[in-house]
Amino acid sequence: MSEPLHARSALRLRLLLSALFVPLFLAGTVFFGVWAADTGAGDSPGRGTLVVIAVVCGALALLAAADLLVVIRRLRSGRGTGIR
Repeated sequence: MSEPLHARSALRLRLLLSALFVPLFLAGTVFFGVWAADTGAGDSPGRGTLVVIAVVCGALALLAAADLLVVIRRLRSGRGTGIR
């Protein structure tokens, strides 16, 4: 049996990436939302495309925030020290 009994995750790396991407995706959501609001008829890219991009950025921000909360909880409980 060559696999470890308990798998370990790189929690510190996940913490860093989540902390980096939450504000980045939030900024993208705001940017594309404002751009979509200022788009007129016949502009390229269209309002629908920009709204879709804003929604995707918002969903990714929520996903990154959820991962950030999970990682913080695991680090505080001591259930994973991560790979160093």
